[in-house]
Amino acid sequence: MNRLSLKLVLVLLGLATVSVVLSPHVHLFDNPDAQAIAAVVETGNIQDRPITSLRDLNSAFTDIAAKVKPTVVTVFTEKTLRYRQSPFMGNPFLDFFYGPNRPQQEMPEQEFRQQGLGSGVIVSSDGNILTNHHVVAEADSIYVRTIDGNQYPAKVVGTDSKTDIAVIHIDAKDLPAIKIGNSDDLQVGELVLAVGSPMSQNLAHTVTQGIVSAKGRSNIGLADYEDFIQTDAAINPGNSGGALVNLNGELVGINSAIVSRTGGYQGIGFAVPSNMAVGIMNSLVMSGKVVRGWLGVSIQEVNEAISQAMGLKGQQGALVGDVLADSPADKAGFEAGDVIVGMDGKKIDGPTQLRNSVAAMAPGTTVEFEYLRDGHSHTTSVKLGELPGDIASAGSTSGLADLLGFTVGSLTPDLARKYGLNPNMTGPVVTGVDQGSPAFRAGLREGDVIGSVNRRRVESVEEFNSIVSGANKGDTLLLRVYRGDGAFFIAFTL
Repeated sequence: MNRLSLKLVLVLLGLATVSVVLSPHVHLFDNPDAQAIAAVVETGNIQDRPITSLRDLNSAFTDIAAKVKPTVVTVFTEKTLRYRQSPFMGNPFLDFFYGPNRPQQEMPEQEFRQQGLGSGVIVSSDGNILTNHHVVAEADSIYVRTIDGNQYPAKVVGTDSKTDIAVIHIDAKDLPAIKIGNSDDLQVGELVLAVGSPMSQNLAHTVTQGIVSAKGRSNIGLADYEDFIQTDAAINPGNSGGALVNLNGELVGINSAIVSRTGGYQGIGFAVPSNMAVGIMNSLVMSGKVVRGWLGVSIQEVNEAISQAMGLKGQQGALVGDVLADSPADKAGFEAGDVIVGMDGKKIDGPTQLRNSVAAMAPGTTVEFEYLRDGHSHTTSVKLGELPGDIASAGSTSGLADLLGFTVGSLTPDLARKYGLNPNMTGPVVTGVDQGSPAFRAGLREGDVIGSVNRRRVESVEEFNSIVSGANKGDTLLLRVYRGDGAFFIAFTL
């Protein structure tokens, strides 16, 4: 399928209810022990329930839905947009009469309130809720509605745009919290249910059913760290942040996006695995930011040509293209041309898996790697470092990245190659700019290198953060930016 012909839509993932009409006499196996089933249902141990007929499968779905729906909330967001418009803009008669010198009188600044709808999953009884970064990003206000109709204001604990995960919190007690499952145990073809609020708040807590279509989907272009679960459960705009659960009623994914030609359901949906989401959540809750492990290598796919040229068997593993000086990999003896094929006893299929696995580890963790060099297998232990220049917007809805409208990182050799920059340059490099932000409208772009902020020279991410950490909404930033062979100033109001 041509990726360019597809429209990737970030949506609140919700699923249209599926009803199955069955004959009361149709059974797959002999009748089950009704008393045993009743006892299991009464204790709530869904995973122990014997399923021996279509009627039992139907009852299992209803039990799972009843268990999961109270843990899913509807997330409402509101953002205030401000703009000015000339009263003569777009008037062809004035354009003809005045030509390029027509008057440019401006109207007073106007405000427009943009409202958003999403979903979230209660993960702790004291009010922590998992959702998507894109659901709450740049929102001025957030509130959630539970299944019983209660409404609570919410604050952002932290967000991570690199995985599209966010944690929000409401002041409430004794909330029904979902049970977290192990997404690594999911199998392709396994039945799953999705719960969320598609299209409208009036369709809150919609439940749909499908299977796990694939695991480990990456290179989709939705996030920096991608390891998506693909599902054919019906997904429509309005359910991002909702729950994907297994037949035990356990959370195995946070529904995040769809692939669609029309913007509607076409059977290809994606969810962030629960293991990844919970790891990000724990980091945000405990440290207020996302801390990722770092090996210090640039890696690439082992394609057929490389495999043949290097005399490899198959195309698995991650080929080391470069080793950063003084990095954990450098200290462990890795060299360009090594092929990493294993990590702590688990096979490495490709660079995406390796990158995600290393990033999910805490800095300081000792990891054993298996790699191939000159046709021979080797192992080495590496104490991981902390990924430098990795910024997540954390703290509140007025977090630093949300306030600025862009993120910066340290100018590593990898980023220098990515943006075509001189690796000997100093200063933080812009790693992302929110389109529509004042910074973007002023001309700031990804790959720009910032030389000074408000006429104060900066040579590192730490210096940049130190200067802008006290910035508030309404303040003006003056940046000196290096792009290509030139330098210029950019000014904008936060």
